[in-house]
Amino acid sequence: MPLFINRDQIFAHQVHLLEHKLRSKEERILELETENAILHLRLAECLGKLRRDHEEETKPPDHQQQQQALQRRKITQSAFTKILSEVQAVKQCLSEVFGVYVSFATELEEQSKQLLDKVERAGSSVNGCRGDDVQDLQSRVVALERSLEEERERCQAERQRRKQLHNTLVELRGNIRVHCRVRPVLPFDLVRSCSPGSGPASSETVVHAVTDDTVMVNCIKTGTPVQHKIFEFERVHGPDDSQEAVFEEVKPLLTSLLDGYNVCIMAYGQTGSGKTHTMVGSLEELPGTQQETQQGVIPKAAAELFRLISEKPSENHTVEVSVMEVYNNEVFDLLARDEQGNAVSQRRDVITTSSGTSQVTSLTYQPVTNASEVMQVISSVLKLRTQCPTLVHTYSSRSHLIVTLTISTKSPNALALARRLRSAKKEMQHTTKKEWWSPRCRRASPASRCSPDELFASSASSPCPSPCPSPCPSPRRNLSQDPFRTKLQLVDLAGSECVGMTGVSGAALWEVSCINRSLSALADVLGALAEQRPHVPYRNSKLTHLLQDAIGGDAKLLVMLCVSPIQRFFTESLQSLGFGVRARQVQREPLRRKSNTLKVK
Repeated sequence: MPLFINRDQIFAHQVHLLEHKLRSKEERILELETENAILHLRLAECLGKLRRDHEEETKPPDHQQQQQALQRRKITQSAFTKILSEVQAVKQCLSEVFGVYVSFATELEEQSKQLLDKVERAGSSVNGCRGDDVQDLQSRVVALERSLEEERERCQAERQRRKQLHNTLVELRGNIRVHCRVRPVLPFDLVRSCSPGSGPASSETVVHAVTDDTVMVNCIKTGTPVQHKIFEFERVHGPDDSQEAVFEEVKPLLTSLLDGYNVCIMAYGQTGSGKTHTMVGSLEELPGTQQETQQGVIPKAAAELFRLISEKPSENHTVEVSVMEVYNNEVFDLLARDEQGNAVSQRRDVITTSSGTSQVTSLTYQPVTNASEVMQVISSVLKLRTQCPTLVHTYSSRSHLIVTLTISTKSPNALALARRLRSAKKEMQHTTKKEWWSPRCRRASPASRCSPDELFASSASSPCPSPCPSPCPSPRRNLSQDPFRTKLQLVDLAGSECVGMTGVSGAALWEVSCINRSLSALADVLGALAEQRPHVPYRNSKLTHLLQDAIGGDAKLLVMLCVSPIQRFFTESLQSLGFGVRARQVQREPLRRKSNTLKVK
């Protein structure tokens, strides 16, 4: 249907709109004219006021005003005269007070002099009567202080000697060293303690480092008295101990690396207890000096290792680093590269060699020459480590991190070399009467009869070899030495908390299950070793299979227990401390040192 448009209506509507706008404009013009008129009136008033003020200023003063000014001046002069008289009276009073003060001061000075004379006479009489007693007491105090200082030094020396003997006993028994570190209360502990469902005492400190080898746990239960549990370890670090103090207790183990012993240091504890902070240190960018103080065991151990290597320039050392993680009971090589050369985590297998040691197939080793290169390698692969936020900690590691530094050492053994040369010299003494077939050798001439020493010297310094094989065995043997390898394993275990504490679900729940099963397998291995069972279940987990040499082999093993001090993590802290007690009960065979003797070919 066609649409008809009425143009007259459209024009009428537009005219109506224009008339409405015109009326609004006219009203606005009237308002502006009114405001303009008001402003003109105000301007006229201001001009009139200014004119009147100007006339008053220019008008000469009259007689009445002069009289008023004169009267005001007289009143002011009379007031000034009155004030001056009052000031004079005050001055007179002050002079009288000053006179009284001077008399009192003179009298007080005389009395003080008399009292001082009396005190001096009394002191001289006391010194004369009891001077010997006072000197005797002073000498006794000095002697007691000296003996106390000597006892302190002796006690310190005895404690140090006891510690050394205990470490020697631990080494002879093959025991596992266990250290404990109690972290301080952190801000996120206080924030989470205020969440719904947590009691007011959830942030209360219940784990205390009593001494340098004792931890006390307050067992607080509603309706029952507080019970105290005591745990003893080789070393206990309190919340105030720095990273440097923790490493100082670990440093002696690193000397054993170059002596031919394997070393393993692992951190055990729940999520958020400070394991990664203890092993790696602060991951944030800090100023130079503060960054060094916040470094963990791994960077400090690498620096100490290369320092020890630099003190032995005569030996040839090469260091290689490898980084692995055990995630969901699978071993992944974090230094592996893809075809484009990008870092990618690749799965590896753990096998047992014919000698009974565990080995990771196709593991990537990267040579390093200093500690900074070690940390560059570790920092580059830490982002590949699996993490997942939980209710316990925002950055919770979901895998076990294992950093291995392999040291290959090749050094000449002077004693073995001297023995080999001495045996070669003795053999030459038995063969001096034999004819030597080579015509170039001085020993081939039967007329040349020399002493065994000269003969040995001539054979050792022969400038050219014989052109034909000699029928007699040569007294100079081929001496060589195969390099021996030692390993420093640094392990940052995943958190050991229960599933309900994490509050995760889905794939993260499976991760927690794998972590707990691997840590349970580690506890089962320690229990089997402590009870000296015939079978140790190393292969129940990839973690225990991978660390088989460190746990039950010839490595010096140190377990660093990291515990939280607050009531909220009371159960997890008790579980970690119980794990440390079980580890201390393990008695292995005496540690074997790797041999670096020369081989004769």
